[in-house]
Amino acid sequence: MKARLRVRMGTHDAHYGGDLVDGARILALFGDVATELCIRAYGDEGLFRAYDQVDFLAPVRAGDYIEAEGEIVKWGETSLGMRFWARKLIAARPEAAASAADVLAEPIEVCRASGTCVVPAGEQRTPHRPGPLIITAAIVGAETTRAHNPHLPLTPVEIGEEAARCAAAGASVIHLHARWDDGRPTQDRERFRAFIRAIRERAPALIIQASTGGAIGMSINERCQPLELDGQDGPDMATLNIGTMNFGDEVFENTFPQAFDVAGRITQKGIPPEIEVYDAGHLDNARFLIDKGALAPPYHFQFVLGVRGGVAASRRNLEFLLGDLPTPSTWAVAGVGRHQLPMAQLAVQMGGHARVGLEDNIYLDKGVLAEGSAPLVARVVEEARAVGREVATPRVARDLLGIKS
Repeated sequence: MKARLRVRMGTHDAHYGGDLVDGARILALFGDVATELCIRAYGDEGLFRAYDQVDFLAPVRAGDYIEAEGEIVKWGETSLGMRFWARKLIAARPEAAASAADVLAEPIEVCRASGTCVVPAGEQRTPHRPGPLIITAAIVGAETTRAHNPHLPLTPVEIGEEAARCAAAGASVIHLHARWDDGRPTQDRERFRAFIRAIRERAPALIIQASTGGAIGMSINERCQPLELDGQDGPDMATLNIGTMNFGDEVFENTFPQAFDVAGRITQKGIPPEIEVYDAGHLDNARFLIDKGALAPPYHFQFVLGVRGGVAASRRNLEFLLGDLPTPSTWAVAGVGRHQLPMAQLAVQMGGHARVGLEDNIYLDKGVLAEGSAPLVARVVEEARAVGREVATPRVARDLLGIKS
């Protein structure tokens, strides 16, 4: 949850020589931003309790345009942890002329701060704190190999045990690809059956989400083999890729006829799709499928950010994508490589859901290989607890995603 305002600093704001604006004026802007956040979160202005940190980074003068922005980064029963930024967008240029000003090519950050506001429980009228966090573990994928990370699971037993570890760490969904024992990717129906049985034997409550993306070069019929499995051997969800794109040095083909075909198979199976979004235009593709009746609400989107050929993994891009979602929708983020944990952290703070695992990232910290996907799940759980957000159990996740028991 974010709030933003933009204000021109007037001569009445200048307090020191050279038309310098007092830093207290910037903090007053942060106070107004915090008030809006309290109202959006709990329907009451609340009280600003204290700043934890304030850093003034650049001078502000009369005639400058300042954008102040804040977001809630921690939720308590009555307290809200907030972070603030102030940026100069337009700078006065009195040396050029009395009323001259320049639009800055790049905003200048003039102040950043963090603090806590309190809205007493009795004053909270419209609570909007984020709901439970769904953590998806992508434990194998089609690209990562044991040469990249020796902890990659490949056999049914290894897949089942890793899924159970992820469940114990806090995951409620397993995003599932299949491999042969030698590491080759496959969408073979019987191999998926063995994997799903191994998972359900060890962690029966987990939601199993089968990939229909498979690996580059596979046909649609080959990719959709997991959808042929029924009963306890069948998946609870399936991914739906809706746009052809450059994928690294290769091309991942998903034409409109293919997308309609896979969407129809998932619908016929009676399970919800996870709509994979690698680029901004994929949201337009999704809307086209919706308009043609190929997808029914509620919609669940997975933003896969950072693939070379797709949209980069950044806060700005995520916020842009979120501004164009069909309703009603839930969303999650899967950052690729070094972006995985930072993007998961953003999703936790912004009310979305997160996907982590060895499919997309092999490191727990810089230069430190993750010993499976479970430690990555545990890291996201730590982040959720730090900001006061509940982690969804598989039962809760089923309700949120519209999965039939």
